[in-house]
Amino acid sequence: HALAPPARPEAPAAIPDEAQVARARELARSAASMEELRELLAAFEGCNLKSTAKNLVFSDGNPQADIMFVGEAPGRDEDLEGLPFVGRSGRLLDLMLAAIGLDRSRAYIANVIPWRPPGNRTPTPIETEICRPFIERQVELANPKVLVTLGGPSAKVLLHATEGVLRMRGTWKSHTTASGVTIPAMPTLHPAYLLRNPSHKRLAWRDLLEVKAKLRALG
Repeated sequence: HALAPPARPEAPAAIPDEAQVARARELARSAASMEELRELLAAFEGCNLKSTAKNLVFSDGNPQADIMFVGEAPGRDEDLEGLPFVGRSGRLLDLMLAAIGLDRSRAYIANVIPWRPPGNRTPTPIETEICRPFIERQVELANPKVLVTLGGPSAKVLLHATEGVLRMRGTWKSHTTASGVTIPAMPTLHPAYLLRNPSHKRLAWRDLLEVKAKLRALG
């Protein structure tokens, strides 16, 4: 990137954001496998977050797992390692998984935004819309029995939530894929939020017990 011609920063301005959203939709739809989706995303130049991030943070865990967790965006540790949920919030997520008898080999983990926003700022609405088709396709390809959204932004994108995560957590929602498959979804609190508000861990724990019961019921 350092050797890019000086004209490059002006190029995105010539392309309306809506065109990038449409392009992202078209690309995501065309991916027939998880590997193909990852390659398309790695080659996609339509999101400005890519130019400041060190690595694409696509996923971790097992794409064939019965359960998928989706957070918001990578932070510093994730950007350096190219994996979601490493560092402190990753360790807490591992404990949350262990609490319901799972580990990363039996869960699939991703983020709505696959590149770290500079300085961990909040992704803009247009950045989110450009990334939305990719995470929606990722969920569709993984086809988990249960989806868990971690934090408000993930619930907004995947569950079209309009209320805050504290109000909606603990209640089963659903995510419908482009092909019309309905996946039961549990919105819960993000591990980074729980690190700042440890008293709310009991709420997340309650949500996870619901998830565990649902997985058992679905067999």
